[in-house]
Amino acid sequence: MAATRRLFKELTDIRLSNCKNFQNIIVDETNLLFWQGLIVPEKAPYDKGAFKIEISFPPEYPFKPPKINFRTKIYHPNVDEKGQVCLPIISAENWKPATKTDQVIQSLIDLVNHPEPEHPLRPPCDPPVTPRDPL
Repeated sequence: MAATRRLFKELTDIRLSNCKNFQNIIVDETNLLFWQGLIVPEKAPYDKGAFKIEISFPPEYPFKPPKINFRTKIYHPNVDEKGQVCLPIISAENWKPATKTDQVIQSLIDLVNHPEPEHPLRPPCDPPVTPRDPL
């Protein structure tokens, strides 16, 4: 019950903020534990598209973090092939119950706009260059 009350308030706040980077928010009012929306990045190379995400909140929210999955295919070093994202703010070690969903979404937008290739979830697309013997 506490989770749905808090999520209703957070959803209302996000919708009133008119965030241009998180749009088309779809939430079934009978199940506030599952959200869908579009992430709209501002920085190249991701600024030419919008990416559908799903946010799943556990019944224990805010004491346990939500999970985020990309439903639109995206080649990003911090998103794996299944759409799972490595976002420190929602890791079990870093999660704080005071963290709000808008902060999580902003962290996700920041990660998409500023990839962290030093912490990849997938291998680079280019094979490593190796020196060749002269002809």
